[in-house]
This record gives sequence, C-alpha cells and structure tokens, in this order.
Amino acid sequence: MTLITAVPQRQGAVGPRSAELPDGCLALAELAGHVLGRPVHHVRQTREVSEVDGGVFSRAVLTGPNRAAQLAALEAPGGPVLTIGGDCGVELVPIGVARFRHGPGLGVAWFDAHPDLNTAATSPSGAFHGMVLRSLFGEGDPDFAADPALTPGNVALLGTRVFDPEERAAVARGLAVTSVDALAVEKLYVHVDLDVLDPSEFPGLNYPELDGWTIDRLVSELDALSGYEVIGAGITECVGTAREVEVLEPVLAALGRLLDH
Repeated sequence: MTLITAVPQRQGAVGPRSAELPDGCLALAELAGHVLGRPVHHVRQTREVSEVDGGVFSRAVLTGPNRAAQLAALEAPGGPVLTIGGDCGVELVPIGVARFRHGPGLGVAWFDAHPDLNTAATSPSGAFHGMVLRSLFGEGDPDFAADPALTPGNVALLGTRVFDPEERAAVARGLAVTSVDALAVEKLYVHVDLDVLDPSEFPGLNYPELDGWTIDRLVSELDALSGYEVIGAGITECVGTAREVEVLEPVLAALGRLLDH
C-alpha cells in the first residue's frame, strides 16, 4: 500500500512565496489522500529559518530537525511512498533512502522546470532546492551529499527549461540525460516539481517559469512510465489553495496508478 507523507518544509526555498509552501503542501496532501484513498502521515517540520551558512540558506534547520523527522518517518521498510512537499529539498531523504534500498540501478524521472544541479559554490540564491539533485549525486556540500549516491546517467530531466551555467556543465559531463528512453533502469523514482507546468495551467507555483507543460501533457508523460517499477514519487513546490489544487487531481491519480502498478 502506498504511504503518503506530507513534508511541509519551506527552508530549502527563498523568494516571495516560499512562506506559503507549508500551507500549499497541506492542501495538496489532503487532496492526495482523497484521490488515492489513503491516510496521510504528517511529518512535523519547523517553520523557523536560520542564517546562511556556507552558502546555504537555513543550513542548520535543513540538516537538523527537518531531516531527522523525515528519516524517522521512512525508517521502517514498506511499500511505495508518495512524498508531498514543501520545497524540492524534501526529496533528498526519500530518494536517498530509495537508493540505499534498491541499489545503484535506481533511476529517477525528474519532472522540473529546473535541473536543481547547482552547488553551494555556484548557486545564485543559496536556496537548497536548487542543489538537491546535485547532492543526490554525492557532490557539493558534504552535509548534504548522498552516500550512496545516484549513478551518473540514471536521471532523466523532463520538462526542464531553465539552466544555470554550472547545471549545463553537469549535464554535459553525463550526470543526467534528457530523455527517459536514455535510461537503462528498471526501478524508478518519479519527482514532480509543479513548476514543470505552465503558470497559466496552475497558478499555485512557488517558482513559475513560462513555456511549461499543460496538465494533460504531464499526465500523459507520467502514464508513459507504466513500464517501469515505480518505487516512490514526490510532488513539490505547491503554494496553491485548497480550491486551486483541485485541478491537480489527474496528476495525483496518475502518480497513484504508477505507485500501485
């Protein structure tokens, strides 16, 4: 049975709407529980922020109470987990746990307007949500670098359209590919940052980018992954209200089909 966890973290993001991430997470998690017919496990996260340290905003919070609560929630092995964020930084723990449990052949489908492949040294903002995938490759800041790490080439960037120079360099040297067809994996974790969508489709985006996908396109791309064994998924960066998130029912249903396949 799929476990739904709500992780209302906001410290991995900066920007004018980042403080709305916890409420957006809770609204989306409530909808997910309704759509998938599952209870929601709420992972307690502090709303406090801490100072920039070593180029990372709120490092002390991210590496302290927030991470400990997530790890505790995933301690017992079980079935697939759907993580509802919060900022993209919440994916460090479930993907890291999945890599530990499923081995170096684990793949990741990364639906996101941004590749999140910066490091603390290259990030223009200091926001960890732009560093999380690079950390999952075991690179960058040692306080966040995953061990064991994802295998280079086992991540597909999908709907990604806004790159910083260091992120382009990381893709050029083979950390990630730009097509699911290039993945040679059987087991898959699916990450959905809602900013893969165009803001005209869904206004409740923490970091909107133009020229994104429609909801129908995202659902179609998710359904196309049915040939993989999807062992976990995450959906993040929602600042929508309870009324606004209702349009995301088809996305949640598609994720449910993959996780229950």
